[in-house]
Amino acid sequence: MVRSPPVVGLVGQPGTLVISLDHELYWGVRDIPSLDRYEANLRGERRAIRGLLRLFREYEVHATWATVGFLFLRDRRELLAHLPERRPGYRDARLSPYGDVERVGEDEERDPLRLGASLLDEIRAVPGQEIGTHTFSHYYALEPGQDEEAFRADLDAAVRAARARGVELRSIVFPRNQVNPAYLPACAEAGLVAYRGTERGWAYGAVAEAGNRPLRRAFRLADAYLPLSGHNAYRLADVAAGPLVNVPSSRFLRPWSPRLAPLEGLRLRRIAHDLAHAAREGLVYHLWWHPHNFGVHTERNLELLRRLLEHAAGLRERYGLRSLGMAEAASA
Repeated sequence: MVRSPPVVGLVGQPGTLVISLDHELYWGVRDIPSLDRYEANLRGERRAIRGLLRLFREYEVHATWATVGFLFLRDRRELLAHLPERRPGYRDARLSPYGDVERVGEDEERDPLRLGASLLDEIRAVPGQEIGTHTFSHYYALEPGQDEEAFRADLDAAVRAARARGVELRSIVFPRNQVNPAYLPACAEAGLVAYRGTERGWAYGAVAEAGNRPLRRAFRLADAYLPLSGHNAYRLADVAAGPLVNVPSSRFLRPWSPRLAPLEGLRLRRIAHDLAHAAREGLVYHLWWHPHNFGVHTERNLELLRRLLEHAAGLRERYGLRSLGMAEAASA
């Protein structure tokens, strides 16, 4: 039997699935009030990452792992040697991770929540995986007290730490999605070509943490299950141009929740319908999450992802849907 070639979208160009992951371990959640309750997620993150890599290898998925620079360094001594002299002077001092650095263990075996260079080796061993930056220190680019000089020092430290591992950074994801347009020229000067912008709409715009009001969070939660904000797929040519290519997010892949388990069918259909629309129309659809989101209920979360990737594989057969990392999408 001769297989028919896929229909390449309905507009003569392939749709694209982009996946990015905010890879941060302890450094991404150290300042949240519920850190003690979240420790199980951190301890399960390594198992979740290995499960993600198995699925990405099986389904030939390309993904960008936006990694906090601290995690490129193999032990405490190497970390201390890479710290920048200029650091952010956040008005809220609790946001700075530098007070925690002295508590980092001697090596990854003794402190697997704060050090993670071996995980980068595992990620890089899987074809199609891009290592991007999540800044060096999980830098909050919109918080009061920090400035461009401190951001440039942080980014320079991230580039140097990555090069020490043989990685040339090409993509950036701003922590907490605090995209600061004023800092994009510095990113371009550092050799980056792509950043992850936010979804369109009032509930998704980049704000400092004080602006992340309960109503915004409630809307985003409801939007994960109901089509309130639309499909959020797009053509890169329609995204505002700048020093870097904006590869905006389309949907945060929320983790499985026992409390919301009866709504799981809605969540799956929401993403599946959006992805099918992108495939048919030749658009980009960008999913993102944190590996530690899958650190508990890991098998349930991986099974949901498997179902989505199986759906994407069918769309690849039918419409030519492709899988690209952020830097690949920026240059496609």
